[in-house]
Amino acid sequence: MNTKTLILLLFTVLLIQCQKPITNPLGKRWSEEKAWEWHKKNGWMAGTNFNPSTAINQLEFFQKETFDMETIDRELRWSSELGMKIHRVYLHNLLWDQDSIGFINRLEAFLKVADKHQLKTMFVLFDDVWHPVPKLGEQPEPIPFVHNSGWVQAPGAEILGDSLRHNELKNYTKGIISHFANDNRVVAWDLYNEPDNVANHPTRKNLEVKDKHTFTYALLKKVVRWAREVNPSQPLTLGLWKLDHTKWGKPNTMRPLERFMVENSDVISFHSYDGPEITREKIEMLKSYNRPILCTEYMARTAGSTFEDILPILKENEVHAINWGFVAGKTNTVFPWSSWDTPFDSIPKTWFHDIYHPDKTPFSEKEIEFLKAELIE
Repeated sequence: MNTKTLILLLFTVLLIQCQKPITNPLGKRWSEEKAWEWHKKNGWMAGTNFNPSTAINQLEFFQKETFDMETIDRELRWSSELGMKIHRVYLHNLLWDQDSIGFINRLEAFLKVADKHQLKTMFVLFDDVWHPVPKLGEQPEPIPFVHNSGWVQAPGAEILGDSLRHNELKNYTKGIISHFANDNRVVAWDLYNEPDNVANHPTRKNLEVKDKHTFTYALLKKVVRWAREVNPSQPLTLGLWKLDHTKWGKPNTMRPLERFMVENSDVISFHSYDGPEITREKIEMLKSYNRPILCTEYMARTAGSTFEDILPILKENEVHAINWGFVAGKTNTVFPWSSWDTPFDSIPKTWFHDIYHPDKTPFSEKEIEFLKAELIE
């Protein structure tokens, strides 16, 4: 091969390489050492699943017409005053489809205020809970005396149940994570809340995806891959909530879905609306992974999960603690899950979730004193 031919060949190879689309290398699951560095950097964090009292769901929270910064600022301040350090905040793919730039701007505004109050944020991208048919625009008024009547799934049955449409969620996933991938105000990414949860209430059950487990698992794998391609500076997690908790520390006994969740989480997360004994059992099972642990949902007073009983257990084990509910409002989560089936005609004497009335009157002064004693250093 003469010199001219060699040069032409090298030029051709270089040209082909330059024309190939640029893709991000697939990030890997964090090492245990990196995960513990994250834990050490942030210290033990306690906080709440935050939704302003004036929003019935994720859409009303962040749509332009109902983005209530005055209420958000006020309620974040109350959270900070209690000693909270972290908020878990649900997002929605329809908000990205509606106006990606405006959505990003509103997330920036939220994070600016949260940071002002020294609060870190964990964003949740997808959710299999409650109404299977989310719709943009004006959201419904709460059904009186009914727990979380207006909460919506993300992406919802229409997209979830059609695997050919799953890729429509790629830009949302990668766009949100990419924008905040190096933002210190974002402390972690909860990619998918309660995968394979099914709305069993008669008004919603017929709207659910048939064989939902299969479609959720397929989407979940794609979401993790997209997130790893971004490779953010914050850890990824997928919270265990279903299945016999005695299997949580034994991947070989889990369904493929839960096993995938654990094996693709940089830090381990779980839900527990249980009493002290089972909560301790869950923590002990999850310690086998030798990674930081977050309890991303707990506290349901009439189910036996109270701050007084559960928060000290989480703190003692350095499990980051994120309760459900903060200021009572349109989500109606002062009512129990049973309110879907058992009629209520007034606010229960013992609230199920939530801490404050909208005017900051607490459900329990004693509980507030306890929280401040546990949370304020």
